[in-house]
Amino acid sequence: MERGEAAKAATAQDGVELDLQRYFPYRLARLAEQVSLAVAEVYSERFALTRQEWRVLAILGVRPEIATKEIGPLTTLDKMQVSRAVQGLESRGIAGRKHHPDDRRELIVSLTPAGRALYRKIVPYALARETKLLGALTAEEVAVLDRVMRKLSAALA
Repeated sequence: MERGEAAKAATAQDGVELDLQRYFPYRLARLAEQVSLAVAEVYSERFALTRQEWRVLAILGVRPEIATKEIGPLTTLDKMQVSRAVQGLESRGIAGRKHHPDDRRELIVSLTPAGRALYRKIVPYALARETKLLGALTAEEVAVLDRVMRKLSAALA
C-alpha cells in the first residue's frame, strides 16, 4: 500500500485512526519478537538459557571482558535484565565477575572456560537459524534489507 493510501485509510469519522496491523513500527517490533522467540527456542531448549542470558553470552563471546554497564546498550537489555542475566550465568559457572581495578563500584564480566565452550557450541545453531531465516530472501533482498536497517538505525540515532 502506498503511503498516501495508508494515510487515507487511517482517517476515520473522528479524524484519526491507526491500523496497528499496517503501522510500520508495530510490524517491525512484531517481526523482531517473532525472530527472537524462534531463536530463543534454540538456546532455551538445548542450552537452558534465557534470551537475556544468551544476549549477554553472545556479547561476552566477542568481548572477553566487559563492564556490566556496557552490556545494556549492546543488547537492548535494561540494567536489571543485565544484572539478572549475569547472575544466572555466574550461578551456573558460565561467567564470572570481578571488580574493575580502577573503580571498585564497577563490575567486569567475562566467560569462564565452561562459558567459552558453551558459546562455541551455541554459535553454530544461532548462525544456522540466521541462515534459515535469510534463506527466504534472495541475496539482493538481504543486501537491501541490510541497507534499510542501517538507514533506519541511523535515522533514530
